[in-house]
Amino acid sequence: MSFGSFGEPDGTRPMAEINTTPLVDVMLVLLVIFIITAPLFQQAVPIDLPRVDSTKLVDKPLVLQVAIDAAGQLFLDSAAVGRDDLVSRFNAAAHAGSGVAEMHLRADRDTRYERLTEVMALAQKAGIHKIAFVTDASRPAEPGSAALSR
Repeated sequence: MSFGSFGEPDGTRPMAEINTTPLVDVMLVLLVIFIITAPLFQQAVPIDLPRVDSTKLVDKPLVLQVAIDAAGQLFLDSAAVGRDDLVSRFNAAAHAGSGVAEMHLRADRDTRYERLTEVMALAQKAGIHKIAFVTDASRPAEPGSAALSR
């Protein structure tokens, strides 16, 4: 490989070869570093841990399925209930042994907002703080509906 000479007229042309020697040198250095450090990642401090048999704790929340129809009638787990019965069921669920209670709220499209907030407030007063709204994803919202208009 020549770099050109000073006396020749074609020595002013740029060199058209790519010098790959520095690239190979860098790759070999990286390979050696990887070979040396790879076994270090698998070594750990040997510790003899105690062995015990235990069961997995599963705290499944108590889910209350609350539905409100267009007339404002309340349903708890598909059974019609009154406001007082709903409050007592909320209190019983909130103070049950699991300690975790959720309310899944389904409401008709024509349900008054006041009725929804009343049920949510009753649940929060009883100690149920996880409230989920259940919607129908299979039917898209209609254009011009109250949810889309501003």
